[in-house]
Amino acid sequence: MPSHRVSYDLAEAPLASGEVAIIGAGPGDPGLLTLRALSLIEQADCLVYDRLVSREVLALASPRARRFYVGKASRCHALTQDETNALLVRLSHEGRRVVRLKGGDPYIFGRGGEEAEVLIEHGVGFRVVPGITSAQGCAAYGGFPLTHRDHAQSVTFVTGHFKGDGDLALNWASLAAPNQTTVFYMGLANAELIRGELQRHGLPASHPVALVERGTTPEQRRVITCLGELVETIESEGLKPPTLIVVGEVVRLADTLFQPVPEQAAFIEGAVLERVAL
Repeated sequence: MPSHRVSYDLAEAPLASGEVAIIGAGPGDPGLLTLRALSLIEQADCLVYDRLVSREVLALASPRARRFYVGKASRCHALTQDETNALLVRLSHEGRRVVRLKGGDPYIFGRGGEEAEVLIEHGVGFRVVPGITSAQGCAAYGGFPLTHRDHAQSVTFVTGHFKGDGDLALNWASLAAPNQTTVFYMGLANAELIRGELQRHGLPASHPVALVERGTTPEQRRVITCLGELVETIESEGLKPPTLIVVGEVVRLADTLFQPVPEQAAFIEGAVLERVAL
């Protein structure tokens, strides 16, 4: 059978010398990249990428493209944000075609807005390409929706830690309202606080929770638990970042809706699927 390459014509100007493309690389599976993202990655002279950008996505760039790792983990940064900003400006002023790759979507907890402000300040031309954010990817690959007419009429994305590791002062009463889904990014370190505040503001201990570690990748693990057992489940399963915490009645649908697509089956079959009675 002859092989066929997908043809795409996006009717946009190619990446210009000195231009920066801030691109959402999605949650890990390279198949979730947009065609526009792929087109720009292929044009890049330089890739500036975060910790959550998968090796498979990086491999789509030209082998001649220079790669700059600027990944961040809690209290462990390859470069500070200011240094990353300065790197983008410097590469642009050198006339490089720069692709700034961010896991998920650059404008959802990706600091893309901060970097865009710096580029404007220094007169650097840029474009932004949205990506499938981790919440969307982890929910779809985890077998549950984020909204559902019977269970959740809204969804809220929440950061699990504040700038400078400050106190997690959130509107807990709003987050504990019924008939919604709340997704906590980067929340493992504050799981005890999240559990305590949500229960204090009215959610029962039996409220369902999904924990999805390294969602959409071959290392994905999905663990279903309940709010009252959140901390103990994280500890017993040894879950590590990046893990999303999804709180809401939609999680109850995971048992009935979970259907791995063929290309996922090989790695999802071996994933840990623990359940606590809800």
